Amino acid sequence: MTGNSSNTNTSPVDVVIMAAGKGTRMKSKLPKVLHQLAGRTLVQHVVDTATALSARQVTVITGHGADEVENALNTSTSCSGQLVLNFVRQEPQLGTGHAVQQTVPVLRDDGIVVVLSGDVPLTQADTLQQLIAACAGNQLALLTIDFADPSGYGRIVRVGDAVQAIVEQKDATNEQRRITEVYSGIMAVPAAQLKTWLARLDNKNAQGEYYLTDIVKFAVADGVPVVAHKIADACQVAGVNSPVQLAELERAYQHRLARQLMEQGVRLADPARLDVRGSLQCAQDVSIDVNCVFEGQVTLGEGVRVGANCVISNATIAAGAVIHPFTHIEGGKPGSKDAVEVGAGALIGPFARLRPGTKLGAEVHIGNFVEVKNSTLAKGAKANHLAYLGDATVGERVNYGAGSITANYDGAFKHRTIIEADVHIGSNCVLIAPVTIGAGGTVGGGSTLTKDTAPLALTVARGRQISIPNWKRPSK
Repeated sequence: MTGNSSNTNTSPVDVVIMAAGKGTRMKSKLPKVLHQLAGRTLVQHVVDTATALSARQVTVITGHGADEVENALNTSTSCSGQLVLNFVRQEPQLGTGHAVQQTVPVLRDDGIVVVLSGDVPLTQADTLQQLIAACAGNQLALLTIDFADPSGYGRIVRVGDAVQAIVEQKDATNEQRRITEVYSGIMAVPAAQLKTWLARLDNKNAQGEYYLTDIVKFAVADGVPVVAHKIADACQVAGVNSPVQLAELERAYQHRLARQLMEQGVRLADPARLDVRGSLQCAQDVSIDVNCVFEGQVTLGEGVRVGANCVISNATIAAGAVIHPFTHIEGGKPGSKDAVEVGAGALIGPFARLRPGTKLGAEVHIGNFVEVKNSTLAKGAKANHLAYLGDATVGERVNYGAGSITANYDGAFKHRTIIEADVHIGSNCVLIAPVTIGAGGTVGGGSTLTKDTAPLALTVARGRQISIPNWKRPSK
């Protein structure tokens, strides 16, 4: 990095995000910045980075699909209430300089403006902090990188160490095209100077557009130092212009996250076969097999083991629990009553499904092809095969037989089933809610219950068996 970055900066930071482009090469009706990477839209990644910078305000420049982009960010929980979010529209789109010109009415003169792109999702906050430090409130700071093949990028033209200009590919001479240091599209600039330079832009270039990069020559002319903060990590400045590039960045993101998890002590069977689409917090000695997907907010306690091909969303799994292969856990919103909780030492799966509102106590067993929804199971309860528990409260040590279900819906309303401690439910039973099975009771296999049962009672509710000897089936 060149230039003086040792000054202590006290200026507030205002972030500008360019998100007006159509993204033709995505070949999609969805605005480019709303395509997802790791479970969040591209532009949301950039807004989250602005939040990490403690930005005073974020101004998003929209254009193509403006309503969709603005609605998506307005409803996003991760930016709600944390910073001031502004929107300005660029219509028509006449270049990057024209885009940033639209922000002038909402930018304050006392700030440092950090210009980001809504399709460059993996820039890290600490990199931007270094760029802001390089700006120091009185310099134009550019984020740059060396590329072996710099085709398509604006070249950084220097005289000695001092940056003199950014020359776009189509306007560059043959000699300038051989320069490998390129501009990333990210800059930090004092707001007051930025406004004056934006007013001087013109479109006298090969593209007929207003280039934001032309402010470099204005800064040089005005005697304002132009400094470059050069990084080596290409992923931080990589943009998304096609599905291929989106997939490449997805893998880069997941590889980086997998490495962080392993450095924290998580055992990954294959770091190339992990997908985290949200937040994954792991305690000590967690192991995760291949092809697992984690969505929303997931917390894995000490010693948790997750088998292959599991999908886990918005769940807290306590120490020592085992999630066997092909289990699907789908909690509701994080922090709500619908988030799934799995108790210490529980055994789940294989091929189990835990739906929103499931709360499982310690040492609960949920076996293959068992579905649980909006139900609580107390310590030691078991439903080991082919069963459904919906809107149920299940006591300690209950054994819930194969093929049994709670009939919780009457066509209009949901009703609750209460199964008290130490109850044994036989196979293929139907418990028609609302109903309470008294503590210590037993329900015979094949029973359909519509009434409460007394504690310790044996309850059988099925038709009497009839056998007709020597019965002949109909034949053609």
